[in-house]
Amino acid sequence: MFDLKPELVKKREAGLYRERRLNTSAQGVYGVIDGKRVLSFCGNDYLGLANHVDVKQAFVDAVSSYGVGSGSAHLINGHSQLHHECEQRLAEFTGRDRALLFSNGYMANLAIASALLGRRDIVYQDRLNHASLIDGAKLSGARLIRYRHNDVKHLQTLLTKSASAPRSMLMTDGVFSMDGDCADLVEISALCASHDTCCMVDDAHGFGVLGENGGGLLQSLHLDQHQVPILMATLGKAIGTSGAFVAGSNDLIETLIQQARPYIYTTASPPAISAATLCSLDLVERESWRRHKLAELIEYLRQGLSRLGFELTDSNTPIQPIIVGDNIRALALSDGLFEQGILVSAIRPPTVPQGSARLRITLSAAHEKADIDRLLSALKKIKFLASC
Repeated sequence: MFDLKPELVKKREAGLYRERRLNTSAQGVYGVIDGKRVLSFCGNDYLGLANHVDVKQAFVDAVSSYGVGSGSAHLINGHSQLHHECEQRLAEFTGRDRALLFSNGYMANLAIASALLGRRDIVYQDRLNHASLIDGAKLSGARLIRYRHNDVKHLQTLLTKSASAPRSMLMTDGVFSMDGDCADLVEISALCASHDTCCMVDDAHGFGVLGENGGGLLQSLHLDQHQVPILMATLGKAIGTSGAFVAGSNDLIETLIQQARPYIYTTASPPAISAATLCSLDLVERESWRRHKLAELIEYLRQGLSRLGFELTDSNTPIQPIIVGDNIRALALSDGLFEQGILVSAIRPPTVPQGSARLRITLSAAHEKADIDRLLSALKKIKFLASC
């Protein structure tokens, strides 16, 4: 066996060692982590639906009828009526021809690139894209060209300079998971159209949160299937369940069914997950107050952080990072908050670029302003102690 210990020691010394905290409670604003009751600001349950009574009951009822496991891949006998109904509902919800369920967003992104691109093709990506998008491009064998974060002019230069290829695709996060800012999709999609490049968006952190009925960033920008042919979004964040989907044209979905190895060779997700998702989508669409309240909380937090002198990123989403820079200091700040009963994760490289370690604060519609006041008070105390 390889001697793995030296690398682990180096990670710990550099402040890059990752440790799992043990959660013994349901997902929510308050929980029990490592045996301690804490107020959490680090989940992605943006609308507070992961522990909603109706969503849970829909899951339980479906288990009674369909059991727990699906038993097989979608193309064998694991594709249930509930999967079918969920895909139809997601297509309708996003205004697209069809949708295809995946076990998680990582596999969906691997599937898109590997099924649609080859070694003679080109894929353009934002430098701050999620790891799954980068890995998907690498798996496809296509030439990967990365542009500066949200720099449309740099992208235009690269699109103009790049050699022609049988196929070219642009893949980008919609809402960037560590900064909370949004891709300039209006300009990006227009650029793609003018350069005959297919535009694909990962809207994992926008779906459910943005848009008139929670349809995501594309809905909020009025971008349709023609302008952005490929949409991927996850269900384990704002929707509160699990899994992911790809939505687009009939030909796109059929091609993924026929060619996407992460779809073909994977056991289908439990049917009960689709039942819970159907219930959650109804809540997202019907209870718009969740999105309105979340927007108010985001603004309230940003005002509070600004008053404390923290530099804000260009984010109007539930992701509100405090850039620290140093890995060890980011960990110390996170630990300091935990001692005060507040859970905020320290995010360090390689998840974020070197020198940009941060506290990643995320908000939920289940939070109250009093919760934010408590967080701000704790941050003020830690900032004061750090300056002494």
